[in-house]
Amino acid sequence: MADKDQKQPLNISGQYFVDTECIDCDVCRQTAPDYFQANEDDGYSYVFAQPTTDEGKEQCEEALEACPVEAIGNDGE
Repeated sequence: MADKDQKQPLNISGQYFVDTECIDCDVCRQTAPDYFQANEDDGYSYVFAQPTTDEGKEQCEEALEACPVEAIGNDGE
């Protein structure tokens, strides 16, 4: 489970986040490209936009469930 105390610094504030366990596998960016982006210099993904629609939330939840290292979190904010 992702640790909200270990959030990547580029995450935008809000419900979804990526923590420091991210291995930059690209699953989240393929699943929810409107919300996840790569920090190519440091090799991790982060949330650059929070979903505002049900469809967007479903995509982010799908990415959360598909993450192989459980680096995506939903802190309910």
